[in-house]
Amino acid sequence: MYFDSRSEDCKAPYGAVPCGTKVAVSLYAEADEAVTRAVLVAHAEFADAWTETELFAVDVGGRRAFRGVYAAPDEGELVWYHFRLDWADGGQSCFGKNGLCAEDAAQPWQLTVYDGASETPRWFGDGVSYQIFPDRFRRAVKRGVSGMVGGRRLHGRWDEPVDYRPDERGEITCSDFFGGDLAGIAEKLDYLRSLGVTTLYLNPIFEAASNHRYDTADYRKIDPLLGDEDDFRALCAQAAARGIRVILDGVFNHTGANSVYFNARGFYPAVGAAQSEASPYARWYHFSRFPDEYDAWWGVKTLPAVNESEPSYVDFIIEGADSVVRHWLRAGASGWRLDVADELPGAFIERIRRVIAEEKPDAYLLGEVWEDGSNKIAYSTRRKYLLGAQTHGLMNYPFRSALLGYLLEQNAALFRDAMETLRENYPPAAFYGAMNFLSTHDTPRILTLLGYSRDYPQTRDARAKTALDAEELRLALRRLRLAALVMYAFPGSPTVYYGDEAGAQGFEDPFNRATYPWGAEDRRLVAYFQRLGALRGARKSLRRGSVEYLCADGAVLSFRRAYEGEVSVAVCNAGAARADAALRGQGAARDALTGRRFAAENGALRLELAPYEGMLLTECFT
Repeated sequence: MYFDSRSEDCKAPYGAVPCGTKVAVSLYAEADEAVTRAVLVAHAEFADAWTETELFAVDVGGRRAFRGVYAAPDEGELVWYHFRLDWADGGQSCFGKNGLCAEDAAQPWQLTVYDGASETPRWFGDGVSYQIFPDRFRRAVKRGVSGMVGGRRLHGRWDEPVDYRPDERGEITCSDFFGGDLAGIAEKLDYLRSLGVTTLYLNPIFEAASNHRYDTADYRKIDPLLGDEDDFRALCAQAAARGIRVILDGVFNHTGANSVYFNARGFYPAVGAAQSEASPYARWYHFSRFPDEYDAWWGVKTLPAVNESEPSYVDFIIEGADSVVRHWLRAGASGWRLDVADELPGAFIERIRRVIAEEKPDAYLLGEVWEDGSNKIAYSTRRKYLLGAQTHGLMNYPFRSALLGYLLEQNAALFRDAMETLRENYPPAAFYGAMNFLSTHDTPRILTLLGYSRDYPQTRDARAKTALDAEELRLALRRLRLAALVMYAFPGSPTVYYGDEAGAQGFEDPFNRATYPWGAEDRRLVAYFQRLGALRGARKSLRRGSVEYLCADGAVLSFRRAYEGEVSVAVCNAGAARADAALRGQGAARDALTGRRFAAENGALRLELAPYEGMLLTECFT
C-alpha cells in the first residue's frame, strides 16, 4: 500500500485546504494485492464528527488505485484521517502513517481546514522584520529615574554589563536600566532601512517596573524612560515615511504586581485589586486568600494573572471605544504580537482579531507559539490559532530549531522534513506570514550557540564572563552567514534580533539583552545582512515564491524559490569539509553574494562548495 499526503498524485490540493474544499484522494496498491474495498475514515476533531468516504478501484499503469473525493467541513477544523481496507479473505485492517495495522492503532494524517475567506495582510511575510528590546537599542535623551515605578537603577555607561545577580532578598528584579528610548530608535530608522527592514517589532513599551516591561503597570502610558505618546506617534510616522511598520507586544495574560490595576506596593493613588476587594480591578484577578495568595503567571508573584473572560477587562483591553488595542493602533501601530498566546483563551484572541479588523483592516496579529501551531494543545485544549478567526501568523520557533539542527549536526534532511511538515499543516498565508528568526529575547544569542564549543558554563557568574574565543568566533560567523542566508531565502518574514547583525553574543536572559554595540559593530557582518535585506526586497521569488528542495543530504541543503518566472536558489554547505552540489538545468547562474558566475554543462550545474559556504543563485538556468 502507498499513500503520500505531500504528493498531489495521492492528495490534491496540497496541504491545508479552505472550508468546503473537495479533496481528491488516491490510495495505491500493487496489482496482486487482495484489497476488495477501501474507505477513507475522517474525524473532524472540533465537531467530534466521523465520516466515511468510499474509494473506488481504478487501474493506473498496472497498479491499482482506490480513488474518491472527500468534502472538507464547512467550518474551520482539524481533520484526522486514515484508510480502512477489506481483504479478499474476509479480513479487515487499516492503513495509516505507520502502515497496515488494526484500526485502533492507525496513526492518522492531518488535514487543516481553514476559513479561506479570511484575509491575511501580505506585507508582514513579504518584508524583513527587526526586533528591538527598547531599553537596550539606542538612547537619544538622558533621563533620570526619580519618581518612576519600581526601584530602578540607571547604568552609568552604555557598554556596562547587565545586572544578573539576585538582590539582598534573593530576588532577581530586572531593575537595571540603560535608558534606551523611542527617540533613539527614531534616530536609527535610516540604519534599519539600510538592512531592508519593513517591520519593527518592539518588546513592551508601556510603563512597568522592570527593564523587560512584561510586568505592565499602565497600558495607556508609554514608560517615561522611553518617552511619551507623542514620541511613539512620531516614531510611527517617521517609520512609515521609510516604509516601515511598527508592531507592539501585547502582554494581556498578566499585569505587574506594581501596576495601576493591582498596586501591591501602593505606588499609584488609585485603589488596586491587592488593596481592596472593592477595587474596580478586583474582578480582574483571582485571589485564593486575599491579598497574599493569587493566581500568577507560572507562579511568579510579580506577575498576577488576569481573568481574560471578565467583561470589564475585555472592554478595557479590546472592545471599548478607546480600548488598549484600538488606542495604540490609532496612535500608529500596525499590529500586535500576543505574548504567551497559549495562555490566552481562544475567544479572547478572536475578539482581538475582530477589533483590529474593524480598526485597521491591514493590521497584523502575530502569536507567540513555540511549536507547530496548527495542532498545538495547550492546557488540555486543542488550539485554533490558524483556522481564520484568531492569529494571522505565528513566531516560527520550529524554523529556528530545525535550522540549528542543520547547522550544528549537518542534518539537512531534518530541516527539510520539519519545514515540509509546517508547509503541509499551515494555511499558505500563515506559512508565508510566519516570523522566522535566529534569536529572540527568550533565547541565547545565535552567534554564541553557533560557536561555543567548550564545556557549558554551569553558573551564571561563569556565563556572564564567557565569550567566544577567536577560533570559536571565526566558526560562528561562518555558520551565522549560512543561517542568515537560509532565513532570508525562505518563506516567511526574516527577523533580526537587534545586534545579531552586529556580532552580539550572550547566553540566556539577561545576557542576551545587552546594549547594541554602537561603534563596535562587526561591519562586515552588518554589510552582509544589508546585502541579504536588499536581495529580499528586490526579488519577488524570495518573498512569495514556491519552495522546492533540490538537495537535503547531510551538510548540503539547497532549495529553489520561483515566482512569475523569476528563480532564486539557495545552496549551503554546513560541513567542515568541501562538498559538491549538482543542479539540473541548462544555461548559467550567478551568485548574488559574490558575483561569481557558473555555467551548466550537459544539463547540470556542478558546484564545489567550500566549508561553511553558501550561495544565492539569482540568474538561474531554467
